[in-house]
Amino acid sequence: MKWDDPRVRVVKLAGASYRAGALQAEVFAPGRRLALVREPENEHDPHAVAVYDADKHMQAGYVPAEVAPELNGDEQAVSLWEFRGDDGQRIGLRVLLAPAGAWIQEPRA
Repeated sequence: MKWDDPRVRVVKLAGASYRAGALQAEVFAPGRRLALVREPENEHDPHAVAVYDADKHMQAGYVPAEVAPELNGDEQAVSLWEFRGDDGQRIGLRVLLAPAGAWIQEPRA
């Protein structure tokens, strides 16, 4: 895979303000793997793709609506970097979306 592969995207997590409490969990810290879950029954958007922690226990938000319909459904997702408010609380994420077969190295300790 090349660095300019159009299947690799970095997106701003949508809907994070509705899940401020969940965003504080360490499972959403930069470098953590995430799970993408399609929501075909979503009443607002049948193409919606929710972003959860790797174990699918807590939802952080959604893939942006303009990107979600273009996904194949087997992509990998990783929390890339975070936004913090003046109080130090995590208020948003940028998420790396990559093809299923792409090798993504774990961050160094």
